[in-house]
Amino acid sequence: MRELTSHKVNGVNDGLIVTAADEPGSGGAHHGYSIRWKNERDKTEPRCYIGFQDGSIKEVGVNGVTHEALLAIVIDRLQCFQKGPFACRENAIALTKIEEAMHWLQHRTNERLRRGVEGTMNK
Repeated sequence: MRELTSHKVNGVNDGLIVTAADEPGSGGAHHGYSIRWKNERDKTEPRCYIGFQDGSIKEVGVNGVTHEALLAIVIDRLQCFQKGPFACRENAIALTKIEEAMHWLQHRTNERLRRGVEGTMNK
């Protein structure tokens, strides 16, 4: 398992241990990630496991989450923060960038649908 550290900033989030939980698949990406709290390091089960779609939905059906599903959660949380007492410029900028990321992932899917290659291993 490979530990990810990009979520850590000057000691903040050091208590969250994020690991890629499997070997990269045929596309080069991992399909499983675990998140544990530092005080639970000795437990064998993660506190949170995120399993990504493995294979095309067209061929294998839904068997995991997509990038778009995770981005939708983060977008919703930031929108809620922006409506509450934690609204700030930084949250607004992050929200804009994450919405932009969602746009480009959806654009990619729409282009693949237009070309008739969505759900295949073709580029």
